Amino acid sequence: MKYVSDFKWKKGIKVHEMVEYLGEVGFQSIELKKASDVIVKMKKNSAKIFLTFTSNMVTSGLRGFFAQLIELGIADVIVTTVGGIEEDIMKATGEKFAIGNFDSDDVELHEQGVNRVGNLFINNESYMNFEDRVMPMLDKLYKEQKRWAVSEMLRKIGLMLKDKNSILYQAAKNDVPIFCPAITDGSFGFHLYLFQQKHPDFIVDVVKDFGNILYTTSHDEKKGVIALGGSISKHHAILCTLLHGGAEYAIYMTTAHKTSGSMSGATTDEAKSWGKVKDDSDVATVIGDVTIMFPLAMIKALEQLSKEGLLK
Repeated sequence: MKYVSDFKWKKGIKVHEMVEYLGEVGFQSIELKKASDVIVKMKKNSAKIFLTFTSNMVTSGLRGFFAQLIELGIADVIVTTVGGIEEDIMKATGEKFAIGNFDSDDVELHEQGVNRVGNLFINNESYMNFEDRVMPMLDKLYKEQKRWAVSEMLRKIGLMLKDKNSILYQAAKNDVPIFCPAITDGSFGFHLYLFQQKHPDFIVDVVKDFGNILYTTSHDEKKGVIALGGSISKHHAILCTLLHGGAEYAIYMTTAHKTSGSMSGATTDEAKSWGKVKDDSDVATVIGDVTIMFPLAMIKALEQLSKEGLLK
């Protein structure tokens, strides 16, 4: 049996050391360390790793970290929401998001043409610039072919970007598919609609892409899920694992709670009742802000994987 240990600062403490010590402090700190350990197990046992996240995490500075993880070979399949796609393109083409605060005057922000995501600000101008940049991309796609599965379209767009901190670029470069089942749920979806009004034979095939994600893995392959936040991105990945016998490894990080009955709050244990996660799987559910919890857990895992030569 393990016992609670007092956490103390020491000069020069490293992130991976701190997370290790937190594993004996209590409450969510124990789950945080467990999550880091499960990430290592996924990679060491050659699991197909599904990394899912919601768009607000791309709004934040985690966007570059996700791109780096793809480059390092951590993620094999990405599932996200359309806001994450459009904001990755925005940042890759020069847009910058400002740091504000949670208690801003939102009526005043609206009058100034500023959109608030928590304590981050996005100018309306960024969306106008996005339209100017994405329409030529759609023109290129249309000239190449008229019908696109979503992940195939996103791969082509990724190859058009030249930003090493771009999720789309790194995914395309490293042959990691990105799935976005709700591709119309945002600005990008609106521009797809407008483009289709001019070109009625331009089709974005969401159903075909469901087949594509199913073919990314199999019953025989070990599967791991790192779900950051909830929403359709989380469910799309674990539905895929369900249809292939369940995942052997799963990490959920969220601010939602299980008492809501929501997908965002559903724990890794609840997933076992559906068969999305195997009964004997290695799992961890961390309740907390992903912008804090995920870098801590992942950096500790990266240090260990790097030491063992398991990174690209």
